[in-house]
Amino acid sequence: MSLQDGVWRDRLKAAVSRIALDVRTLGRGVADLLLPSLAWDSPESAASPGLTAGAWSRVIFLEDPVCDGCGAGFEMDGGPFAAARCAACLARPYAFDRARAACVYDEASRGLVLKLKHGDHQPFARLFARWIARAAAPLMDEADAVVPVPLHRRRLLSRRFNQAAEIARPLAREAGLDFLPDALIRTAHTTTQGGKSARGRRLNVKKAFAVSEAGRRRIRGRRILLVDDVLTTGATAEACARALIEAGARAVDLAVVARVRTARELPT
Repeated sequence: MSLQDGVWRDRLKAAVSRIALDVRTLGRGVADLLLPSLAWDSPESAASPGLTAGAWSRVIFLEDPVCDGCGAGFEMDGGPFAAARCAACLARPYAFDRARAACVYDEASRGLVLKLKHGDHQPFARLFARWIARAAAPLMDEADAVVPVPLHRRRLLSRRFNQAAEIARPLAREAGLDFLPDALIRTAHTTTQGGKSARGRRLNVKKAFAVSEAGRRRIRGRRILLVDDVLTTGATAEACARALIEAGARAVDLAVVARVRTARELPT
């Protein structure tokens, strides 16, 4: 084959590729015209997949300054000499070292979280991963691996997926971190945490988590980023962090989609 034949072949391949791209673009345009995207939080159509403008405006994203220990927002910036942690974290630090939350858990964010947790709306997992990546960037910079808070196998069978794992997977992938979905296991099928006091929540999950044998080898000496959907009193994350540290993790940080406004109950 001559050099000229090779040039013409390359030109033909390039032309075919451009035509194929044009056809795909035209196909997407026709599909969008006939079947417009629906907003994830509403049955109304949207210019592109995602939340409506109203939903975005109602979510209260947590911006610095926040407590380094629990991720709660401070009312005001105290300046360079202000304490990095709230009074509750100074009085009784969590087993996890630091925490960050993307937004406040309230009426606006609750419905979005529940669409993933109970509505099986998977696109929210990738959205929440992006939210956490922004809020927990300092924690992710120092993390070696990402571990989701696990579900007990009975609850996993009924729900069919673990929302924390679905959020943690794209989060780890985009950050280039190890994703360890089976390192931490839930050994006890506990009752729901809803409606319990802070002390009741701690007792409910006190010995509910353990690290698998394979997980021990992968977490030993490493800084772990623990991922969950919501932080309320921190009892579940506390129990997970203790299990990871006892199994050899160097330190554990926590990243969640949302956290409640109220400070956790201090022990009496």
